[in-house]
Amino acid sequence: MLAVLGIVLAAGAFWTVRSDYTMVTFSGGSMEPTYAPGDRIFIARTSGAKVRRGDVVLFGVPERFEGKPVVKRVIGLGGDHVVFDGTRLTVDDAPLKEPYLKDGEVDGGHGPYDVKVPAGQMFLLGDHRANSYDSRYFASGDPGTVPVTAVRGRVLDDATAPVVLGLGVLLGVVLALAGAVCTLVGGLKRRRRPAPPAPIAHPVA
Repeated sequence: MLAVLGIVLAAGAFWTVRSDYTMVTFSGGSMEPTYAPGDRIFIARTSGAKVRRGDVVLFGVPERFEGKPVVKRVIGLGGDHVVFDGTRLTVDDAPLKEPYLKDGEVDGGHGPYDVKVPAGQMFLLGDHRANSYDSRYFASGDPGTVPVTAVRGRVLDDATAPVVLGLGVLLGVVLALAGAVCTLVGGLKRRRRPAPPAPIAHPVA
C-alpha cells in the first residue's frame, strides 16, 4: 500500500510540474537588477489573457529577437496609453512607479514615445532601460507592441509552488522505495518461517 501511495504521489506531482511550470536560465542584462545573467527562473505556463501590468513574461515573436524566447516586463495592455515625455513614464496619464529599474533610469537614452496599445497587444520594456531591446525599438506594425498570444508563461516571484511539487516527487519516490523494501522483507520472512512439525502417530492399543 505504501508503494502504491508513493507512486501516485510522485506521478501526480511530476505531471503537475511538467505541465504547469518550466525553468530557464536567464541570459543577457536587459532585466537587471531583477534578473542577472545566469539566474535560473521559474516560469508558470499561462495564456496571455491572464497577464497583468507589471508581470514579467516569457514570450516569443518569430519576426523579432531572431525568433528566440525573450523575458520582458508588461508596461501596458490593450487600450492603455503609454507615454514617455523625456522625463517620466505614464500609463493613462498616471506616473508609473518602477522600483525595479536599474539605477533608477526610466528611459536609457531612447527618447520620447507615445503609444496607444491596440486591443490584444502588450507594450513591453526591460528593467535595464539602457540595455534593453524592447517595444521602444519596433516602429513597424502596431507601434512597438506584441500580441498577448505570444506569451508562453509568467515569471514567478515566489518559487514555492514548483519547489513544493518537486519535493512531492521526491517524497513519492522515497515512499515507493520504502514500500517496495517492506514488501520484499515481508516476503523473505514468510519464506524463511520454519514449517510446523509433522504430527506424531501414536500406536493404537
